[in-house]
Amino acid sequence: MARGLAREALQAWSVGQDCMDSALLVISELVTNAVEHALPPVTLHLAPSDHIPGRLRVAVADGGPSDRPGEWAASCDPDEGGRGIVIVAALAADHGTTVGTGNTTHWADLPLSA
Repeated sequence: MARGLAREALQAWSVGQDCMDSALLVISELVTNAVEHALPPVTLHLAPSDHIPGRLRVAVADGGPSDRPGEWAASCDPDEGGRGIVIVAALAADHGTTVGTGNTTHWADLPLSA
């Protein structure tokens, strides 16, 4: 659902295909991590970066770390996970985490053009 809504917004903003593909993959990784490792609610934020012109900000906020993993993460072998942040780092011009009171936001800035 997050990818579909994001695709609609990115198409409406006339974002190029390379940026759209990267954004959708980053969204998949960040939302999956939030669902599997954090508390609700999970919220996707997508907008041109306020900090650096020419970049798209993808941010996923959650309710902070969960005491136990989600159903998928709990069923995996330890070597099956942990690649998401590597994928995000490879696609993003910059990425990071902001911890607030009762929430955590993982974000990535993607170049709007190649």
